[in-house]
Amino acid sequence: MHFSIPETESRSGDSGGSAYVAYNIHVNGVLHCRVRYSQLLGLHEQLRKEYGANVLPSFPPKKLFSLTPAEVEQRREQLEKYMQAVRQDPLLGSSETFNSFLRRAQQETQQVPTEEVSLEVLLSNGQKVLVNVLTSDQTEDVLEAVAAKLDLPDDLIGYFSLFLVREKEDGTFSFVRKLQEFELPYVSVTSLRSQEYKIVLRKSYWDSAYDDDVMENRVGLNLLYAQTVSDIERGWILVTKEQHRQLKSLQEKVSKKEFLRLAQTLRHYGYLRFDACVADFPEKDCPVVVSAGNSELSLQLRLPGQQLREGSFRVTRMRCWRVTSSVPLPSGGTSSPGRGRGEAIMMSICLQSMVDELMVKKSGGSIRKMLRRRVGGPLRRSDSQQVVKSPPLLESPDASRESMVKLSSKLSAVSLRGISSPSTDASASDVHGNFAFEGIGDEDL
Repeated sequence: MHFSIPETESRSGDSGGSAYVAYNIHVNGVLHCRVRYSQLLGLHEQLRKEYGANVLPSFPPKKLFSLTPAEVEQRREQLEKYMQAVRQDPLLGSSETFNSFLRRAQQETQQVPTEEVSLEVLLSNGQKVLVNVLTSDQTEDVLEAVAAKLDLPDDLIGYFSLFLVREKEDGTFSFVRKLQEFELPYVSVTSLRSQEYKIVLRKSYWDSAYDDDVMENRVGLNLLYAQTVSDIERGWILVTKEQHRQLKSLQEKVSKKEFLRLAQTLRHYGYLRFDACVADFPEKDCPVVVSAGNSELSLQLRLPGQQLREGSFRVTRMRCWRVTSSVPLPSGGTSSPGRGRGEAIMMSICLQSMVDELMVKKSGGSIRKMLRRRVGGPLRRSDSQQVVKSPPLLESPDASRESMVKLSSKLSAVSLRGISSPSTDASASDVHGNFAFEGIGDEDL
């Protein structure tokens, strides 16, 4: 996920003490937490104890005297580089120390006490699943609670994820992001203070070959079937009249596996569609719909005269990508996500997750997971758990290239931009890219 600190705040100390600087950390333009330099320093010290000083990037040093505005800005930039380096490191960025720090900070900032609540999670067909969770439960806790409520086996939970979505006026969903391990789903959705934001359960893989694993189980089959029917109804999967007739016949017979086998042959099966936007090529202001799936970005452009043109970009043919958003971050702490920026970032994350899946598959890994076991109530990770992780992202071999922010499937970039005088010009902080396939030949894929 895109991770930014676009502004700082000067706040008075407790009981009228000296003022301090707070850093507002946003995820996709939405306030995630507010932290002080001392808290980030504490995180750094804890990581240093666990992993050693040689593993960690340099941390902005303490100052004996109060910082000038220029020094505050300099520290902000230094913290940006530090957080980028930590999150992009496959060891540090996935550490429980780092992620639990962000979860605690989120809960404290949003001032949500730890208590048991009912959380509504939607399935693709609109069915509601109510689960009893703690407000302090992380994403995996909530996902496992939903799986338990649905009777989904543990070894299939890794095939599904929770997504934060925005419900439009016509009842369709716009995907905001996949909920990550560094956030608390209940806090994430309620802090937006809008009924249009929901949490949806959806499959999280791109290769339809994994459908076979899911379809072996009755619950997995039903979830995949419901998602596919929904995607067809909303027009995400392209269907001819004859194919629609065949699908309708299989639905009436309740032949779910046969229905899915036919659906797998359809264009854009299993794709995620983004909100409509405009392109400046091949004509200026062309309406375009972008979908991600099957290791590609698919584009449908409407040219003048209503002529429809389609094209695609294969992720295996990409050596790097740049997704640039010129939409300024919102100045309000709890405002809704910057939709242009969020769509751009979500698109880049989909590309990265395709890369991760290809690399895991190439290494002979599996997305099946041995998840945590519930012992005496709370969920605890099994000591025998072995989760296949994708290889670390490769550095660009060309040091003279413009610096580009690399994305991971979890949390991508840290951008600490001052927005006191926002500009609509795209800057280096607005560019999200990836070098994951740099130096890898097509024969390796």
